[in-house]
Amino acid sequence: MKTLRYSEGIREAFEYLLSNYPDVCLMGQGLWSPWYVGNSMNDLEHQFGKDRIMDTPVSENATTGMALGAALTGLKTVVVHPRMDFMIMATDQIVNQAAKWQSMLGGGIKIPLTVRSIINRGGEQGAQHSQALHSWFAHVPGLRVVMPATALDARDLLISSVLCDDPVIYIDDRWCYEHEEAYKKVEELDLTKIGPKYMRAGEDITIVSTSYTTLLAMEASEELERSGVQTELVDLRVLNPLDINKVSKSVEKTGRLLVLDGGWAHCGLSSEIIASLSGVIKFEKGFPQRLTIHNSPAPTSKVLEQKYYIQKSDIIDKVISMVD
Repeated sequence: MKTLRYSEGIREAFEYLLSNYPDVCLMGQGLWSPWYVGNSMNDLEHQFGKDRIMDTPVSENATTGMALGAALTGLKTVVVHPRMDFMIMATDQIVNQAAKWQSMLGGGIKIPLTVRSIINRGGEQGAQHSQALHSWFAHVPGLRVVMPATALDARDLLISSVLCDDPVIYIDDRWCYEHEEAYKKVEELDLTKIGPKYMRAGEDITIVSTSYTTLLAMEASEELERSGVQTELVDLRVLNPLDINKVSKSVEKTGRLLVLDGGWAHCGLSSEIIASLSGVIKFEKGFPQRLTIHNSPAPTSKVLEQKYYIQKSDIIDKVISMVD
């Protein structure tokens, strides 16, 4: 059976886009490197030429501004930030420019800009190289924020993002890169119609997650099922705009909610989900709960990293405490 890995899905998406859409171009740091962006872009510059795959200097703000300018001329542009931490340097271009112009000009322009941002975690990389800042950008009106968990979504949501006429923050996580699933053909989807996805059905508790926490939740749910606990898992996939309808329907059925987030708790994604639901449903079987990373910069110790990041065992323990 043919399978697809997450990182392979990203590369296949780029190959598909570059083959079928001559107005697609990519730019960013390390795009010609065999290791800088994992194996997600290997040899694209040889296949499609360095005029479409541009390896840029270390200047996040300038590179993002160049990509935005190209998008305003009609090109479908992707700018790649190999570390989300340093995408902060381009915040002005993303938040003050890309996110605003459609509204300021009455919706009369298209901005087909995709900002690919890669989260790096673990490996004792420390506080400045391990941040997940998805909640920052999901807070900004005018930006679509996409965060796939599975290999097929990594591919198909990237294609959807690049083909969208709005600015999109596409976030992939290196901890997802080894995820593998049965291969399916490329499917062009309308990003404006994509929302949360049920990953498994259950009756006892709803788990809401995104990115690598979805993969952890899938593993935890399998173990919990052997103990007689049926979880219903909802992968958000799109953080902005946030569609809570499927989450709401699931919680109405199970009566319990656990939100997983690979970012910080304070003013984060988990807070927004719980707050959004609190006004529309009653939690019949207890207050909603959440699991996030610790509210501190990431450590550089492997031992401390085990405590800092969410583990499968944390999910299992939390679920059992909620359903008992």
